[in-house]
Amino acid sequence: MSLVEFKNVVKRYGEVLSIDRLSLKVERGETLAVVGPNGAGKTTLLRLMAGLDEPTDGEIYFEGVKLGRNNIQEIRRRSTMVFQRTLLFETNVYNNVAYGLKLRRYSKGEIRDRVEEALSVVKMEGYENRFAKDLSGGEQQRVSLARALALDVDILILDEPTANLDPENTTIIEETILHASRREMVTIVIATHNILQAERLTDKLAFLYSGRLAEIGRTQELLLTPSEFLASFMRRENVFSGFARALEDGTAEIDIGGEVQIVMSEKRTGSVTIFVRPEDILLSKAPLSSSARNVFIGKIVEILDLGSLVKLRVDVGKEFSAQITKHSFREMDLNIGSEVYITFKASSIHIA
Repeated sequence: MSLVEFKNVVKRYGEVLSIDRLSLKVERGETLAVVGPNGAGKTTLLRLMAGLDEPTDGEIYFEGVKLGRNNIQEIRRRSTMVFQRTLLFETNVYNNVAYGLKLRRYSKGEIRDRVEEALSVVKMEGYENRFAKDLSGGEQQRVSLARALALDVDILILDEPTANLDPENTTIIEETILHASRREMVTIVIATHNILQAERLTDKLAFLYSGRLAEIGRTQELLLTPSEFLASFMRRENVFSGFARALEDGTAEIDIGGEVQIVMSEKRTGSVTIFVRPEDILLSKAPLSSSARNVFIGKIVEILDLGSLVKLRVDVGKEFSAQITKHSFREMDLNIGSEVYITFKASSIHIA
């Protein structure tokens, strides 16, 4: 019997279709990666799995029992979700990690032991009295993960757990996930853009596209012989090598050639290889009113129809791929040779 099963699940938010007739089984003890582009429905799938949202149509089963309003608390008690945007209380680290344990009426001694163990796993011993607001983004995410681990649930659900984190915190969180996956009968579901991370951490992979389950199977098997659709997603685009110099504000400027300099939020010096995801690039016909540090003007040199999305390649001295909805593409009346602006944040730059 599967731990969680989706049968023809549909989820709408108003007129927006987020999950479209999706059927999926998650077995006890496995680690599942949910991958796909932005807007594919990954976070919605995770929220449904955690019992935080109800399906518009279709059925969700937990250990063979159909979930409904009368028993939704059961899956909420036996699962926990760590969000991409860290949610911590305005108190110290100890109380943040202990919060769920107090709600479940654990004894003071057991709470202390579980908090200490969880903080040890995420390498945050000695942080108990530090306040959440004084932590870095990576440290806050590690506290969120410690809070989830302390509960010792059946299913741990992680939404982009290392998004926009520095390499040190990313490594610690990945090691923590591997540690958790080795615990007997713990099921882990991770939404991620990062195919390499999915390969490192998971044994099963589900590829979502436009709210539908496009492909599912053993991670290694799918990545060794990917379908054309998955292979297209796996090709990391907007990869550039260049030379970085540190700026006084703690960021770095990277010269990638073609008279193009990119600003990234992480301080770096020397030779680097970086990438920016097509879905993180905003495309417009006029400059945007934005705090984003990277703004370039160029011409469209390629247009690729992806169904509900359109991918465009823009030459700004270097060629960048950007991805927009077909509605936006038509509204802007874009063609080969159209002059456009591309805009992206310094935090959207990642080390390859």
